Amino acid sequence: MCIGMPMQITAIEPGHAWCEGRGERRRVTTALVGTVAPGDWLLVFLGDAREHISAERAAEVNSALDLVLGAMQGFDTTGDAGFVLPSQMSAEQLRQLSGQH
Repeated sequence: MCIGMPMQITAIEPGHAWCEGRGERRRVTTALVGTVAPGDWLLVFLGDAREHISAERAAEVNSALDLVLGAMQGFDTTGDAGFVLPSQMSAEQLRQLSGQH
């Protein structure tokens, strides 16, 4: 399974960015996301930036990853995810989430 990690850019090079997130520092390819700058947030899969994301979206993804990690480690995961889970959304919210306005 491939899971995207939110990472924040700390430095840029032609075609690449140095990013930090979830306790890691990585050099990632930026060919798929266009122009980037230090401070930007990216969603990174297998060493490639796939999407520019907001700081708020990065926090949501990190919250979800924390819940998954906690579940894998046997911790109580009944806490607040910090965002609305799709299972708690209305049909209209799900349509908007999936781009089906």
